[in-house]
Amino acid sequence: MLNKNINSVKLVSMNKLPVEKRAQILNMLVEGSSIRSVSRITGVSINTVSKLLVAAGKACAKHHDEAVKDVKTSRIQCD
Repeated sequence: MLNKNINSVKLVSMNKLPVEKRAQILNMLVEGSSIRSVSRITGVSINTVSKLLVAAGKACAKHHDEAVKDVKTSRIQCD
């Protein structure tokens, strides 16, 4: 969006979902609901659900990379 000042451009952040709504969406996805059904039930667009899922995945990966280090293993199973 443009600021009142013609010489500068200011980016305005988009509306954020309340924490409760974000938690509800992520909980439904973790429980196995499809993106489309989560969108329909919560009244949030599919794009918003997808963006929230990507952001949560990045946050989880960052936490995992920081928290899990120097793990000693004797056996690894891959499915």
